[in-house]
Amino acid sequence: MKTKLITPEGYKKLNDEHDELWLKQRPEITKIVTWAASLGDRSENADYQYNKRKLREIDRRVRYLRKLLPELQIVNYSPQQAGKVFFGAWVEIENDEGETKQFRIVGPEEIYGDAKGYISIDSPMARALIKKEVDDVACVKTPTGYKDWYITSIEYKK
Repeated sequence: MKTKLITPEGYKKLNDEHDELWLKQRPEITKIVTWAASLGDRSENADYQYNKRKLREIDRRVRYLRKLLPELQIVNYSPQQAGKVFFGAWVEIENDEGETKQFRIVGPEEIYGDAKGYISIDSPMARALIKKEVDDVACVKTPTGYKDWYITSIEYKK
């Protein structure tokens, strides 16, 4: 089961996607489908078939977003979070081999598409880091065994 948490930025992005699909793209595609249907034989009409498929994809995504958005809980930054890893934190970690990683802990709906450097709160790495402070060690179970990661910085962008 996915966690139903989201950052304010992530919620805005999903809401903007809904508005773009419903208010802009869907009316345009509907006009094209109506025009293509008026030409006659739909079985060999590529414009009709392609845009009808596109319309189904838009409708599917809009239904998904309309069901998802009310269920999400927006998590804003709180001053009590300072110095510890919680939801929405930018974390930099390093292992014994000197390998470093930097990422933000966000909701599972925010890690797709153009989201670079984000990991889900449901991931083993995020679970191991929650409530830890700088210089703490997080032991993460990986397919190759356990790995230790040292927290080098924690930052919240307000």
